[in-house]
Amino acid sequence: MRRRLTVAIILLVLATVAVSTIGTFVLVRSTAVHTGEQELSGQAASIAGILTTGELSQKATVAQQVRIFARAGHLAGATLVVIRPDGTVRGTLPAGVQASDIDVPALIAGNQVTGRVGRTLLATGSIEIFSAVPAVGARAAAGEPVLVVTRRVPSPANGLGYFVLIGLGAVAVAAALAAALGRRFARPVAAAADATRKLAAGDLTARVPEHAGDSDELADLARSVNWLGAELARVRDQERQFLLSVSHELRTPLTSISGYAEAVLDGTATDQRSAVGVIRDEAARLERLVGDLLELARIDARRFRIDARPVDLGALVARTVDGLRPTAAGAGVALTVTGPAPGGPPVHVVADPDRLAQMVANLVGNALDFAASSVAVTWAGGPAPVITVVDDGPGIGADDLPHVFERHYSSDRQRKRRAGTGLGLAIVAELGAAMGISVTARAPVTAAGGTAMELRFASPPTVPAADPGWPGPS
Repeated sequence: MRRRLTVAIILLVLATVAVSTIGTFVLVRSTAVHTGEQELSGQAASIAGILTTGELSQKATVAQQVRIFARAGHLAGATLVVIRPDGTVRGTLPAGVQASDIDVPALIAGNQVTGRVGRTLLATGSIEIFSAVPAVGARAAAGEPVLVVTRRVPSPANGLGYFVLIGLGAVAVAAALAAALGRRFARPVAAAADATRKLAAGDLTARVPEHAGDSDELADLARSVNWLGAELARVRDQERQFLLSVSHELRTPLTSISGYAEAVLDGTATDQRSAVGVIRDEAARLERLVGDLLELARIDARRFRIDARPVDLGALVARTVDGLRPTAAGAGVALTVTGPAPGGPPVHVVADPDRLAQMVANLVGNALDFAASSVAVTWAGGPAPVITVVDDGPGIGADDLPHVFERHYSSDRQRKRRAGTGLGLAIVAELGAAMGISVTARAPVTAAGGTAMELRFASPPTVPAADPGWPGPS
């Protein structure tokens, strides 16, 4: 990256210098031609005026006078020609100039003519009186005498050496600047690449140094990589904690199953029916744990289907809660359901009924695990239907509240639960995300503690109008 950046900056400077040089060359050349034409036109008019008035010595011939003026004015050429009435030119034109290069009609009309032939500028001057040069005056009777002078266009290439020196200096400065910028920009990128390689290799302590002088983008890159490392470390810690929790959840029922099974086999169990009941309950607990783990694995792999359709919210909540009443009674917890006043229109939501029932059952089951004496389930319609499950348990700490739906998270509250796998809330969060249902937790709900779990549906629910079973939103 550093090499490419350096080369790119140098090439950019070279291109800029080249374009500037070419543009300057064209501009200087154009200015030189225009200025030269003006100067040469003035010189031609002045020389023609002097020749007309005969201000020079009568001893000098016209040709000698013209050569004197040519040397004094640093002209490339200067000659007298005669323009005949038929438009032909009599006499010898300066070197490099042809009769076709002169606008003869303009000369006949009495106008001064200027022009350029290649790198040669030309200008004319009319001579009206030849009193001092009668020989020329005699020739002039057959036409219009005209002075034609030429000058070479100054070459702007004479100053290109300075441009080359300036360009080389600019390239040298650009190379030094590009090398410095390349090091500055490449350093954090290389550090980020090195840190990500270490993170990929398992070194989650790798970080990118953050420097105050870095640009916003490079600082964001460093912060992002460092945030990634911190998150990976946090997830790894959570996975370890999760594995320890699952190991504990597995070890407890396995120990009970193994112990009671040995007691039954050895004949030491005084109440074999009770021992078999314990084995059955612990096996069921293991089955629930494995089922929850498999459910999360399917969710992660997106190997489950959401069959969303209109659902009567009140009927689904009542049916799900009724199925959990024996569990609540066994735990000595009062389980209640409250909804809108009876006789009102049903509240419909769009969801997968099986998955929604699973979410409600998980929330109620979680509440039963922590409740001291009661769990209250309420539901309501309106623009955004909602289901709320409240328990009177110990509540959730402020530090733990943002993490209660994370599958690898456990807290002091988790260790106070009656039973369960500890994965129910994670499943609720995953299914809610899949069906567009927001899942939140609030604690405490009273001065004594308690926790409220809430499912809130999107507003308004939408289902194709062609579905005859959809009565529309309540």
